[in-house]
Amino acid sequence: MARLHAVAMPPSRPWSEREFADLQAAPHCFAAGDARAFALARVIADEAELLTIATDPALRRRGLARACMGAWQAAAARRGATRAFLEVAADNHAARALYAACGYGVAGQRRGYYRRAGGGSVDALILERPLS
Repeated sequence: MARLHAVAMPPSRPWSEREFADLQAAPHCFAAGDARAFALARVIADEAELLTIATDPALRRRGLARACMGAWQAAAARRGATRAFLEVAADNHAARALYAACGYGVAGQRRGYYRRAGGGSVDALILERPLS
């Protein structure tokens, strides 16, 4: 996961192998996908959160991310979640298009949340959708 995350996430800081191991060891976290694309999520009470999603850049535009979205949402619903949340950089247009196609709408905004190289920042959008 760490290797794929590193190639899929510029300009963001990729997560380390240790970070992925710690999250996967947590009782509420789970993964969906494979070596080509994956989603890491968690369910607490009736809320699900997408922590990260990554697709091999060479394999994009093949429906892998959409399949991961469907898989983690279905797994979250089986675990009792009724709503799903995620966070995305406002300037990540490809991810925003994927999430809109999966039924997510804007629920909130964190101004200047993501720091960019060179000192700039971009807002984080909080998106949500029902799982029922």
